[in-house]
Amino acid sequence: MPKLNLDQAQVVVAAALAKGSELGLKPLCVAVLDPGGHLVALARQDGASTLRPQIAVGKAASALGLGISSRKIADMAAERPTFVANLAALAPQGLVPAAGGVIASDGSEIVGAIGVTGDTSDNDEVCALAGLAAVALSQLA
Repeated sequence: MPKLNLDQAQVVVAAALAKGSELGLKPLCVAVLDPGGHLVALARQDGASTLRPQIAVGKAASALGLGISSRKIADMAAERPTFVANLAALAPQGLVPAAGGVIASDGSEIVGAIGVTGDTSDNDEVCALAGLAAVALSQLA
């Protein structure tokens, strides 16, 4: 599987949103990118604020761009804030140092990334991981 296709991306989105509903979270936005950072699917729940699509894409693109989850980017930002702030100028889809962006792997290669936003970053990440699990993918460690 070289990349997430549209059918898989739609399953990821549905599973992430379902997890958010199950947990009673605030309205979410979910973005699925292919390995090149191109948007495959995006959904914004009713009531999610208008900047959420850009944040969801930014979380996923940040993970792909640096090869680590957006949670680890947040850790990096705490350790080296000037470095991470300067990376934002280089990132065409933004750089979002907050949990909720994960890299999707089929076990041997990167097949895309998922970004979720709308609730706390920890909850966003839980939903992103639920999306991965729905299509039998894992988070790149």
